[in-house]
Amino acid sequence: MTKRIFIWVGHPKAGSLCEGIADAYQAGVEDGGAQVRRMNLSDMSFGMDFSGYGENAAPLEPDLLAWQDAIVWADHILILHPYWWGTMPTKAKAVLDRALTPGFGFKYHKKGMGWEKLLKGKSADAIITSDTPPLIDTLIYNKPARRVMKNQILGFCGIETKNIIQFGSVKLASRRKIKNWIKRAQQLGARAAA
Repeated sequence: MTKRIFIWVGHPKAGSLCEGIADAYQAGVEDGGAQVRRMNLSDMSFGMDFSGYGENAAPLEPDLLAWQDAIVWADHILILHPYWWGTMPTKAKAVLDRALTPGFGFKYHKKGMGWEKLLKGKSADAIITSDTPPLIDTLIYNKPARRVMKNQILGFCGIETKNIIQFGSVKLASRRKIKNWIKRAQQLGARAAA
Protein backbone atom coordinates (compact mmCIF):
# COMPACT_ATOMS: atom_id res chain seq x y z
CA MET A 1 0.00 0.00 0.00
CA THR A 2 1.30 3.45 -0.94
CA LYS A 3 2.06 5.67 2.04
CA ARG A 4 0.10 8.91 2.40
CA ILE A 5 2.04 11.90 3.72
CA PHE A 6 0.69 15.32 4.68
CA ILE A 7 3.15 18.22 4.75
CA TRP A 8 2.10 21.31 6.68
CA VAL A 9 4.31 24.39 6.54
CA GLY A 10 3.51 26.59 9.52
CA HIS A 11 5.31 29.76 8.39
CA PRO A 12 3.00 32.73 7.73
CA LYS A 13 5.22 34.20 4.99
CA ALA A 14 5.26 32.81 1.45
CA GLY A 15 8.70 31.96 0.08
CA SER A 16 10.22 31.31 3.50
CA LEU A 17 13.15 29.02 4.24
CA CYS A 18 10.58 26.69 5.84
CA GLU A 19 8.84 26.35 2.47
CA GLY A 20 12.17 25.61 0.79
CA ILE A 21 12.94 22.90 3.34
CA ALA A 22 9.44 21.50 2.84
CA ASP A 23 10.05 21.41 -0.94
CA ALA A 24 13.09 19.20 -0.32
CA TYR A 25 11.20 16.92 2.07
CA GLN A 26 8.38 16.65 -0.48
CA ALA A 27 10.86 15.77 -3.25
CA GLY A 28 12.18 12.94 -1.07
CA VAL A 29 8.65 11.73 -0.38
CA GLU A 30 7.71 11.80 -4.06
CA ASP A 31 10.96 10.07 -5.09
CA GLY A 32 10.03 7.36 -2.58
CA GLY A 33 6.67 6.83 -4.32
CA ALA A 34 4.39 8.10 -1.55
CA GLN A 35 1.27 10.19 -2.09
CA VAL A 36 1.52 13.78 -0.86
CA ARG A 37 -0.85 16.47 0.25
CA ARG A 38 0.57 19.82 1.30
CA MET A 39 -0.72 22.98 2.86
CA ASN A 40 1.23 26.17 3.44
CA LEU A 41 0.05 28.40 6.26
CA SER A 42 0.82 31.39 4.02
CA ASP A 43 -2.01 30.26 1.71
CA MET A 44 -4.55 29.51 4.44
CA SER A 45 -7.40 31.85 5.34
CA PHE A 46 -9.34 31.56 8.60
CA GLY A 47 -10.39 33.58 11.62
CA MET A 48 -7.80 33.99 14.35
CA ASP A 49 -10.26 34.71 17.13
CA PHE A 50 -10.45 31.78 19.53
CA SER A 51 -12.21 31.89 22.88
CA GLY A 52 -12.16 28.18 23.69
CA TYR A 53 -13.95 24.99 22.83
CA GLY A 54 -17.63 24.46 23.40
CA GLU A 55 -21.02 25.23 21.97
CA ASN A 56 -20.16 28.80 21.03
CA ALA A 57 -16.99 27.92 19.11
CA ALA A 58 -16.89 29.39 15.62
CA PRO A 59 -17.47 26.90 12.80
CA LEU A 60 -14.33 25.87 10.96
CA GLU A 61 -13.58 27.63 7.69
CA PRO A 62 -12.83 25.61 4.51
CA ASP A 63 -9.03 25.76 4.97
CA LEU A 64 -9.26 24.40 8.52
CA LEU A 65 -11.63 21.65 7.37
CA ALA A 66 -9.16 20.80 4.57
CA TRP A 67 -6.35 20.68 7.16
CA GLN A 68 -8.37 18.26 9.31
CA ASP A 69 -9.18 16.16 6.23
CA ALA A 70 -5.48 15.95 5.35
CA ILE A 71 -4.62 14.85 8.90
CA VAL A 72 -7.26 12.08 8.74
CA TRP A 73 -6.07 11.02 5.27
CA ALA A 74 -2.38 10.85 6.18
CA ASP A 75 -0.40 7.92 7.53
CA HIS A 76 2.51 10.27 8.25
CA ILE A 77 2.67 14.03 8.83
CA LEU A 78 5.42 16.63 8.57
CA ILE A 79 4.96 19.81 10.58
CA LEU A 80 7.51 22.47 9.76
CA HIS A 81 7.60 25.89 11.43
CA PRO A 82 9.92 28.66 12.60
CA TYR A 83 10.73 29.14 16.27
CA TRP A 84 9.42 32.50 17.47
CA TRP A 85 9.49 33.43 21.17
CA GLY A 86 9.89 29.81 22.23
CA THR A 87 7.10 28.37 20.08
CA MET A 88 5.47 28.48 16.64
CA PRO A 89 4.04 31.66 15.09
CA THR A 90 0.63 32.82 16.32
CA LYS A 91 -1.13 31.97 13.05
CA ALA A 92 0.27 28.41 13.10
CA LYS A 93 -0.79 27.97 16.72
CA ALA A 94 -4.25 29.24 15.75
CA VAL A 95 -4.60 26.32 13.30
CA LEU A 96 -3.96 23.90 16.16
CA ASP A 97 -6.24 25.80 18.54
CA ARG A 98 -9.08 25.92 16.03
CA ALA A 99 -8.73 22.58 14.18
CA LEU A 100 -7.12 20.11 16.60
CA THR A 101 -10.35 20.02 18.58
CA PRO A 102 -11.96 17.71 21.12
CA GLY A 103 -13.67 14.97 19.15
CA PHE A 104 -11.10 15.28 16.36
CA GLY A 105 -7.64 15.02 17.92
CA PHE A 106 -8.61 13.84 21.39
CA LYS A 107 -11.61 13.18 23.60
CA TYR A 108 -11.64 13.80 27.33
CA HIS A 109 -13.20 11.16 29.58
CA LYS A 110 -16.35 12.38 31.32
CA LYS A 111 -14.75 11.84 34.72
CA GLY A 112 -11.18 12.34 35.85
CA MET A 113 -8.14 13.56 33.95
CA GLY A 114 -7.97 10.87 31.25
CA TRP A 115 -8.51 11.24 27.52
CA GLU A 116 -8.62 9.20 24.34
CA LYS A 117 -5.94 9.81 21.72
CA LEU A 118 -7.98 9.91 18.53
CA LEU A 119 -5.12 10.08 16.01
CA LYS A 120 -3.36 6.85 17.02
CA GLY A 121 -1.74 4.89 14.22
CA LYS A 122 -0.21 7.96 12.60
CA SER A 123 3.43 9.05 12.75
CA ALA A 124 5.08 12.42 12.27
CA ASP A 125 8.27 14.31 11.70
CA ALA A 126 8.75 17.91 12.77
CA ILE A 127 11.32 20.39 11.54
CA ILE A 128 11.80 23.66 13.38
CA THR A 129 13.96 26.52 12.13
CA SER A 130 15.45 28.96 14.62
CA ASP A 131 17.90 31.77 15.08
CA THR A 132 18.73 30.21 18.45
CA PRO A 133 21.38 27.52 17.95
CA PRO A 134 19.88 24.13 18.89
CA LEU A 135 22.59 23.43 21.47
CA ILE A 136 21.92 26.75 23.25
CA ASP A 137 18.18 26.05 23.03
CA THR A 138 18.75 22.67 24.68
CA LEU A 139 21.18 23.77 27.39
CA ILE A 140 19.61 27.08 28.41
CA TYR A 141 15.91 26.75 27.51
CA ASN A 142 15.41 22.96 27.67
CA LYS A 143 14.17 22.84 24.03
CA PRO A 144 10.58 24.06 24.57
CA ALA A 145 9.36 23.92 20.96
CA ARG A 146 10.61 20.36 20.50
CA ARG A 147 9.15 19.19 23.83
CA VAL A 148 5.77 20.78 23.18
CA MET A 149 5.58 19.35 19.65
CA LYS A 150 6.39 15.81 20.81
CA ASN A 151 4.43 15.68 24.06
CA GLN A 152 1.64 18.26 24.16
CA ILE A 153 0.70 18.27 20.47
CA LEU A 154 1.57 15.04 18.64
CA GLY A 155 1.76 12.71 21.63
CA PHE A 156 -1.36 14.14 23.25
CA CYS A 157 -3.34 13.11 20.16
CA GLY A 158 -1.65 9.71 19.82
CA ILE A 159 0.67 10.55 16.90
CA GLU A 160 4.04 8.80 17.18
CA THR A 161 6.95 11.19 16.76
CA LYS A 162 9.65 9.77 14.49
CA ASN A 163 11.99 12.76 14.20
CA ILE A 164 12.12 16.30 15.56
CA ILE A 165 14.91 18.33 14.07
CA GLN A 166 15.82 21.92 14.85
CA PHE A 167 17.84 23.74 12.18
CA GLY A 168 19.72 26.78 13.44
CA SER A 169 21.04 29.29 13.72
CA VAL A 170 19.30 30.47 10.54
CA LYS A 171 20.63 33.99 11.13
CA LEU A 172 24.23 32.78 11.14
CA ALA A 173 23.94 29.94 8.62
CA SER A 174 26.15 29.86 5.55
CA ARG A 175 24.79 28.84 2.15
CA ARG A 176 26.61 25.53 2.58
CA LYS A 177 24.91 24.87 5.92
CA ILE A 178 21.48 25.64 4.46
CA LYS A 179 22.22 23.28 1.55
CA ASN A 180 23.02 20.59 4.11
CA TRP A 181 19.68 21.23 5.86
CA ILE A 182 17.90 20.95 2.50
CA LYS A 183 19.70 17.67 1.76
CA ARG A 184 18.87 16.31 5.22
CA ALA A 185 15.18 17.23 4.77
CA GLN A 186 15.09 15.40 1.42
CA GLN A 187 16.62 12.31 3.03
CA LEU A 188 14.09 12.51 5.86
CA GLY A 189 11.26 12.68 3.32
CA ALA A 190 12.61 9.63 1.50
CA ARG A 191 12.74 7.70 4.79
CA ALA A 192 9.18 8.74 5.57
CA ALA A 193 8.02 7.39 2.20
CA ALA A 194 9.73 4.00 2.69
